[in-house]
This record gives sequence, C-alpha cells and structure tokens, in this order.
Amino acid sequence: MTKTAFLFSGQGAQKLGMAYDLYEKYDSVKATFDRASHLLGYDLRALIDHDEEKLNETAYTQPAILATSIAIYRLLQETGISPDVVAGLSLGEYSALVASGALTFDDAIKLVAKRGQYMTQAAPTGSGKMVAVMNTSAEIIEEACNEARQYGIVSPANYNTPGQIVIGGEKDAVDHAVALLKAKGSKKLIELKVSGPFHTAILKPASEKLAVALEKTNFTSFNLPLISNTTAQVMEHDEIKALLTRQVMEPVRFYESIETMKNMGVERFIEVGPGKILSGFIKRIDKTADFTNVEDLSSFEALTKIQD
Repeated sequence: MTKTAFLFSGQGAQKLGMAYDLYEKYDSVKATFDRASHLLGYDLRALIDHDEEKLNETAYTQPAILATSIAIYRLLQETGISPDVVAGLSLGEYSALVASGALTFDDAIKLVAKRGQYMTQAAPTGSGKMVAVMNTSAEIIEEACNEARQYGIVSPANYNTPGQIVIGGEKDAVDHAVALLKAKGSKKLIELKVSGPFHTAILKPASEKLAVALEKTNFTSFNLPLISNTTAQVMEHDEIKALLTRQVMEPVRFYESIETMKNMGVERFIEVGPGKILSGFIKRIDKTADFTNVEDLSSFEALTKIQD
C-alpha cells in the first residue's frame, strides 16, 4: 500500500478568489468558510474574493489560508483520500495539526488569527528583508550569516531545497551577508517580496505572545504522524506548544522533513491548499517523487479521477 503525505500550504500561497469554485459547488467547503467567518467576526470569503490588499496582510492571510486548506482537506476526506503522514510549511503546520487530529479547526482559526497579529506587530512591513540564496551549500550560508551578525540579526530562515535556502533578518545585516555570499561565489540571490523576516530572531516578541496563547489551547493526541518544521522529525504530543513557540522564530527545515517522510515509506505527496509552491520544492528535492496538488475544482477532479 502506497503511503501518502499531505503537505499544507504556507503564507505567500494566497491568491484572490482561492477555492471559490469549490466553495460554490460543495456544502462542506462552504460550511468551513462560514464557520471561520463566524469565529473571526468578519466575512472571510468576501475578503478572499474581493480584497487583495487585506488578503496580503499577515493577520488576514493566515486564517484565509488555513480555512482554504482545511476546506479542501475535508473534501478529500469525504472522497476517501486520506493521508498517512502530514506536514505543512510554516503556517501550514497549523492545518497539519488539524488534519492530524491534535487541534480543532475552531481553535486553529483563532490561534492563527492571533499568530498573524503578533507577527505583524513584531515585524511590521518593511522591518527587514529576506533573500533566497540559490545553489550554495548550507554550511557556506550559515558561515556568511554568522560573520554578518555583527551588523544585526541575520540567519537562515527556510531550508526549502538543497539548492534554495532563504536568509532573513535586519536589512543591514542581510545586505552584509549577501555581499559575503557573493564574495564566496554565490551567483544567484533573489530578494523576496515578503511582509517581514519571519523565522528569525526578529520574531521573538511574537514567539513570546504566541506561547501565552498556546498555553490556553487544548491539544489532543495525534491520530497520525506530523513532521515538525523545527526538528524535521515526528512531533510528540508533549512538545507541541514548545515547538510552535519556537517555529515562528526558528528556521523551517522543509527538505529534511521530506527526507524524514521518505524514510517512513512515503511515496506520494499531495499539496493541499492554494498554490504549487511545495510541489515545486519537492520536484527539486527528489526528481523521482510522485506529487500532485489540490487547490481548485479542476485539480480536485483530476485527483479523484486517478483514485477511481
């Protein structure tokens, strides 16, 4: 029996009108968005469909992506498509927690709305920068960040693929790290359009506030394994709160997480939620991997046809 992993989209995958065709057609999708709107106190579906500016604000982006991802996840469940293992990129880890049975959807929506607010307060738009470093070893990147740290906060933030590692932090320190990397032979460095340098020490105040909210949240036992962003290992129940507190200001270890899942016997990856960012990463991590994504009616129907 082929083992399947569901991977849940992170921030940056949002787009205007995401999953609208599924919302129109399926009652369970509509019910998920309606419940999210009720809990948030505003019409989430209307925001996703009509307000691109707000959709790109972290405090709104996070509940919007979580609701979209869980709506699609529930639809897959109804069709008999279930994961053996789950993971998510950054924000997507909260969708994975819901899918794993450890966190209710209601609690997750309320939690990510707070997380988004805390992250915005800690790192207002323009407070730092993030740069994707291509085709450079992790050791060289870590070394450059260590050397540039005398100018401020800078560190690896996302280990996306062995050929794409994102660094982030305070502008001056990141610029110095970039100059060092160029001197060390890095040829392709891409500044990212992000609202803040997430997964760096700049987010410490957000991490501290999130810890308080997590203490008040009830997490139950896992129904299936979830691979942690922070450790790239199976998350244990007694470490959920500590790992989610760390996750907001520590690097995301995505390619190591994929390796862990492959070692567990996972042969098929399904990206659940908006976009194909994670599918793109998997393609670069393992050219032989079996992967697909579900984000709208056509991709959902394509997958269910394969299942039939």
